[in-house]
Amino acid sequence: MRFRRLVGKLHLWLGLPVGIVVFVIAVTGCIYTFHEEIENLNRPWRFVENTGKQMLPPSVLQSKAENELPGKHLHSVKYNGGEMAAEAIFYNEEPLYYYSVFLNQYNSEVLKVNDNMKGFFRFILNGHFYFWLPPKIGQPFVAISTLVFIMLLLTGIVLWFPRNIYMLKYAFSFVWRPGLPWKRKNLDLHSIVGFYTSFFALILALTGLVWGFQWFASGLYKAAGGEKSLVYADPGSTTAKTDSVATGFSAIDEIWVKMMKEYPNAASIEIHPPETALSSVAANANLDYGTYWKTDYRYFDLFTLKEIEVDHIYGRLDNAGFADKMFRMNYDIHVGAIGGIAGKILVFLIGLVVASLPVTGFIIWWVKRY
Repeated sequence: MRFRRLVGKLHLWLGLPVGIVVFVIAVTGCIYTFHEEIENLNRPWRFVENTGKQMLPPSVLQSKAENELPGKHLHSVKYNGGEMAAEAIFYNEEPLYYYSVFLNQYNSEVLKVNDNMKGFFRFILNGHFYFWLPPKIGQPFVAISTLVFIMLLLTGIVLWFPRNIYMLKYAFSFVWRPGLPWKRKNLDLHSIVGFYTSFFALILALTGLVWGFQWFASGLYKAAGGEKSLVYADPGSTTAKTDSVATGFSAIDEIWVKMMKEYPNAASIEIHPPETALSSVAANANLDYGTYWKTDYRYFDLFTLKEIEVDHIYGRLDNAGFADKMFRMNYDIHVGAIGGIAGKILVFLIGLVVASLPVTGFIIWWVKRY
């Protein structure tokens, strides 16, 4: 009895201060789940007519996009298939900016210059990641709140378990007789619905915590048997240029042609121009539309175009072990994309239930106190 009472106190005093944070994270997560589908409906510049012509190489699209954003740093050129516009991505951390220039890959027409740091879904994402606080403050604040939420889930399961084994059947289903007080219904909503969603909510919280704390990500990866680095690193190129690629095309175009031949059915192919004079040319091909974990990440010497192996998890899928694939899946699991549209609907519904728990829990506390 004393243990249960202690768990109840812990559940209460942890839940009261982070309830509003859990509510915001859950609601913003629900809204963001279908952001790609919604943006495809109201952003016509994301699509082009497939004329059947040869797509233009990345160097052409790069030149066109840089004319739109002079002085900005081009991060990559991304081809999203034959019927979706190519995307030139400009990203920099200091000073922070993040733009996308959408282009017709058949004639290099600029369709839209979009500031990804603005708009409704950026506002939602900032709430989900940072609680609308400055990132250096908001990120650890949300991470700590997520850790507390995991403790709330575990203590909630302990409190859900009936004191008497004969009352167990009432813990699994609603028994709402006519005239049953609304306070009892609210208690059942909090405990029974909370129990049924606790396992899924725990998965969402743990996958979110992977981004929240580096120590947690590293510990989980090593516990799963991972041996590579979780930190992306450019392997670099040779220090002396050779004549082995003197074909009249730029290195990024050569790599693009190679990737297009090797991945003819890829959902997207992305080419990263070298960051410095001695950086490698990074390229990746996503093999599955809607998810990211099957992406092949490859790196090529800028001068010889020879492929370079890396010792971090962002390499070729064939070289990925169990722990590597698990971490590759983290985002897809978190947003439900791993299960297709059904998975996203499930995550959306779980998010709604999680958002309701602080509300019903607060009502329980309020009724008992006042």
